[in-house]
Amino acid sequence: MKIRTKLQLALGTLFLLITLLSAFAIRQVNLLSGDTKNILVANYQSLDYSRNMLRVINTDSISSYNLQQFKTYMERQVQNVTEVGEKEFTTDLQMYFNTLQNHPEDKAALLKIREVLHNIMKLNMDAIQRKSVIAEKTADNSVLWLTFTAALCISFGFLLFLNLPGAIAAPVKKLTESIRQIAEKNYSQRVYIDGRDEFAIMARSFNTMAEKLEEYTASDLAQLMTEKKRVETLINNMADPVIGLDENHNVLFVNQEALNVTALKRENIVSKNIRDVALTNDLIRDLSKEAVLGSITTREVLKIFTDGREGYFEKNIIPIQIVPTGESETKQIGSVIILRNITSHKELDTAKTNFIATVSHEFKTPIASMKMSLQLLENEKTGTLNEEQHSLIDSLRDDAERLLRTTGELLNITQVETGKALFKVERTEISAIIQNAVEANEKFALRKEIRLSTPDLTNLPEVIADAEKAEWIVSNLISNAIRYSYEDADVTVTAHATPTHLEIAVHDYGIGIDEAYHDKVFEKYFRVPGTEKEGTGLGLSISKEFIEAMGGYLHLQSDIGKGSIFTAGFKRA
Repeated sequence: MKIRTKLQLALGTLFLLITLLSAFAIRQVNLLSGDTKNILVANYQSLDYSRNMLRVINTDSISSYNLQQFKTYMERQVQNVTEVGEKEFTTDLQMYFNTLQNHPEDKAALLKIREVLHNIMKLNMDAIQRKSVIAEKTADNSVLWLTFTAALCISFGFLLFLNLPGAIAAPVKKLTESIRQIAEKNYSQRVYIDGRDEFAIMARSFNTMAEKLEEYTASDLAQLMTEKKRVETLINNMADPVIGLDENHNVLFVNQEALNVTALKRENIVSKNIRDVALTNDLIRDLSKEAVLGSITTREVLKIFTDGREGYFEKNIIPIQIVPTGESETKQIGSVIILRNITSHKELDTAKTNFIATVSHEFKTPIASMKMSLQLLENEKTGTLNEEQHSLIDSLRDDAERLLRTTGELLNITQVETGKALFKVERTEISAIIQNAVEANEKFALRKEIRLSTPDLTNLPEVIADAEKAEWIVSNLISNAIRYSYEDADVTVTAHATPTHLEIAVHDYGIGIDEAYHDKVFEKYFRVPGTEKEGTGLGLSISKEFIEAMGGYLHLQSDIGKGSIFTAGFKRA
């Protein structure tokens, strides 16, 4: 609890008790005032009226003036009846007065009036005594309760007087002593105050400061300089360009490779803000963009001309984050831009791609000749074949088709990698694409005894796509589904239109794909571990590249033991 809250609670409680004491005192005074007022207003006035009436009739002769005065006091008494029985006496008084008024010489009426007035006076005197006792009790109770409440307020105030100054002064005393120890260079001094109030927060901040001072004092300047030179030497001898920035994007260091790549001199970049350098250097502008924005970019390949030749570099921006001594939160103190030289890898990859393209292209011609030769062998004009020879030809045909499919995939992937894939994107009837893809796989499905079901191809909207590549994508998905299905199973092809795309889903009921591999199946040459089916691992990668180039998408839903659903979304016309 914070100190301010503690003070508010303590003083607020004291204020509440004082308010309660004041309110109670006012109430008791009001009660006493009420009791006194009842005596004065009610009983005393009745006594006064009765005494005046007695005075008026205690004369030798009663005149009309005396009677008029008596009547005036009697009417006031009628209005001031407050006690039990007083009303009856007052009624008798009125009756006897009326008799006296009619017969002033009637001594009996006069005696009765005196008697009644004495009764009224005695009744009010008894009431005054009774009410005086009640007022006395009220006064005693008031003194008792006021004494109790005052004692409670005084006790609480005394407790505050004893404890509150100590609660504030003790932590201050601890902090003062610790500060004195720090001033005497005793940096191992710590302050331990439990809780969550301002003193506890101050103590933790003080301990953090003491830890940092202790760390700085324990460090050796010569050792720090040696370590600094060691790091600078290591960075300068790195084969990759490196640029270091602080938290304000000022350049802390740059190695020679970075100077060669950027064509800058060290004095024109070191200790300068990288945004200022970027104004006159296009490469620095590109490199610093993500660093200034605070984002991290990896595997971004840049083509840079250096030393008179074309080079390829992979850009990485690495944030430098530390946890300061005595603190718990991570703080970013800068970043490092590293350009990994991948020119040799790029050249090897290009050579590999060209080799695959050349070999695949060379393979297509003899494979086509093999297929033609197999067709000629099956023609009865060239001779009759026995059953064993037919079986051998079927096996050769399967191998030839697999080789042709593999070379086709290799040629497609080389076109994608080199950026030479050409697309003739136009309005296309999707029904014809689906029909051709299904027909191309019917024989394959028949050999595996797979039941291939197709959707209703009527009323399907047109799509924006390259018809040849779209058909290749759908055919590849269907052939994969057949290949990974069990014999005597079903493969279902469905079509569904969304507001922006037309989705073709191919559903098989095979072994399924583990969720851990859902993204990897679209990578080049990847095959799910444990898969014994033949294939290059290129079909899905090519399909994804083709369909995304046409503004579509390729998604996978799969569970182990429940099969897989590959959905190709083509952009609607």
